[in-house]
Amino acid sequence: MVANGELAVNIEDLGFHYPSNDGVVFSGLNLKVRKGERFGLFGPNGAGKTTLLSLMTGLLSADSGTITLLGNDVRKKNNDVNKLIGFVPQDFSYYQELSPVENLEFFGAWSGLTKQQIKTRTDELLHILGLENVRNKQVDKFSGGMKRRVNLAIGVIHNPAILILDEPTVGVDVQTRHAIINYLMELNKNGTTLIYTSHQLSEAEGLCEEVALIDVGKIITQDSLTNLLKEHRQDSLEDLFLSLTGKEYRNDV
Repeated sequence: MVANGELAVNIEDLGFHYPSNDGVVFSGLNLKVRKGERFGLFGPNGAGKTTLLSLMTGLLSADSGTITLLGNDVRKKNNDVNKLIGFVPQDFSYYQELSPVENLEFFGAWSGLTKQQIKTRTDELLHILGLENVRNKQVDKFSGGMKRRVNLAIGVIHNPAILILDEPTVGVDVQTRHAIINYLMELNKNGTTLIYTSHQLSEAEGLCEEVALIDVGKIITQDSLTNLLKEHRQDSLEDLFLSLTGKEYRNDV
């Protein structure tokens, strides 16, 4: 748990339920993530991971409690909060009929960047993510891995202080996964707080320093991965996950 250091995310007594009463329910949930940390949030299907990330980004509104990002209340939904967050969702979040350049121009402007800032960041990101040669091609013609890289570029176009990633490497080849993880590590070295969730637990084990496991809308444990493996006498994150959440099939309907 957090002992010292500025908090990137502070969630206190969070309450939430969907209007239909279907799906995950949070009641009095608390979670803290340090600034500059590589933080992993893991749980079975239907445990509440994506719902919690959506609450952090303001896509959903909590019924009670507070969520603050670097001291800014998410409920205010103002430009200061929006500029802090980059979100890379599991579902592709771009205009498929546009090119990478056109998508980055749109989302860069939406984030409040100037034309020159957008151009500079676009050139930089297309180079880093290996998309220079397809910069003006329609995204819907791309492979799955290339689409994932476009999705990531959009999430970081404005240099967010906190980057939230929901399954950022699902469905990609080994080379693309390796490149994306290396880029995320580089972002973190430069100060970006990473909040990451995935079912790729072997990948997560190499990326995340601090881990929280969530199940049925509750945080069941949180600590450094090293401490959790030692405490529960497990050899890997996958073993820890199964020991604390069980091996039974899960239905997330």
